[in-house]
Amino acid sequence: MSEETVATRLPEVLLPGAAPDREQQLVELVDEQGDTVGVVTVEVAHTSPGLAHRAFSVLLLDGAGRMLLQQRAAVKTRFPLRWANACCGHPAPAQTVTEAAAARLSEELGVTGVELTPLGVHRYRAEDPVTGRVEHEHDHVLLGRLAADAKLDADPAEVADTRWADPASLPAAAEADPGAYAPWLLGVTRLMLERPM
Repeated sequence: MSEETVATRLPEVLLPGAAPDREQQLVELVDEQGDTVGVVTVEVAHTSPGLAHRAFSVLLLDGAGRMLLQQRAAVKTRFPLRWANACCGHPAPAQTVTEAAAARLSEELGVTGVELTPLGVHRYRAEDPVTGRVEHEHDHVLLGRLAADAKLDADPAEVADTRWADPASLPAAAEADPGAYAPWLLGVTRLMLERPM
């Protein structure tokens, strides 16, 4: 995809409250093996039918093994007000996944200094029935540990609410109310549950 094509597909209108700078940041397009094959804006990557691109999901566990969930803010362009893992995002071209994830934890939740361990990749595609935007992610899953009483400083433009949950209970909860959970949550949680701790 040429730079000219990318430039002509930039958004004219964003959802109210959405950060235009985030939609215009660059992400890496990837092939089936996760190798970089190009660069486009966040907005272009998530426009139907969606372009496969590099992303990350951070899972945070407390000492009791509970997982921190965040409810995505109402102004999110993809899957607003759904419960998801601690944070998600996209590394900039040539930025490491771990650096990007640590920065996003700080931006969204005010959490710093957490050691993040890569768990693997969850690749998925999901279309938001409300906004029409598409997630087509090569999603690097990272795990960190956080005390349950750690002070969170959630950015209200990103996070509507937070709560701790038993990760083993999430499949039943998502089955009972699928519209309440982000479509990638079970896949990234499964990577953690299947890994010996």
